[in-house]
Amino acid sequence: MRAQPTYQRASFVGISWSQPNYGPVPMMKTTASLKPADVTKKWIVIDAENAVVGRLASFIAMRLRGKHRPDYTPHVDCGDYVVVINADKVKFTGKKLTDKIYYRHTGHPGGVKQRSAGQVLDGKFPERVLEKAVERMLPKESPLARAQLTHLRLYNSPEHPHEAQAPETIAFKEMNAKNVRSA
Repeated sequence: MRAQPTYQRASFVGISWSQPNYGPVPMMKTTASLKPADVTKKWIVIDAENAVVGRLASFIAMRLRGKHRPDYTPHVDCGDYVVVINADKVKFTGKKLTDKIYYRHTGHPGGVKQRSAGQVLDGKFPERVLEKAVERMLPKESPLARAQLTHLRLYNSPEHPHEAQAPETIAFKEMNAKNVRSA
């Protein structure tokens, strides 16, 4: 003869009147959410000489947002500080150096101005190419994205003034052969 399960009355939420008693209800698993006070930010340095712009910008955006962390929380600024040296020596693939156009508006009627990526790299502020690429890979128009973008420091020389923070050097070019263009 088969034993019938015993029934119990609902003494707490989760057990109905006619549910058989197979033991306690298992606890639900929860995801730990980071709080701003619990975040510890690191400083990293990346050498951008001969690095492909899009691949480098994608890596930097991931580090600025903190998506490399196992405790990543979307609404908390948990990314690292990123220092990029030799930002003016980045490379484009294909014909993007001549074909990629950056637009801006003066604010006056008919005031749309355009410059190619090559003109920007040869101009007064060549680091803006990498800055714009990273900015466009962060979430759009949010206070969090603007705060995360302030943690990006771009320098056109191999020196930077952040040695006191003891930054860790990331070998971005050795991660994948496609990350580097020689010509």
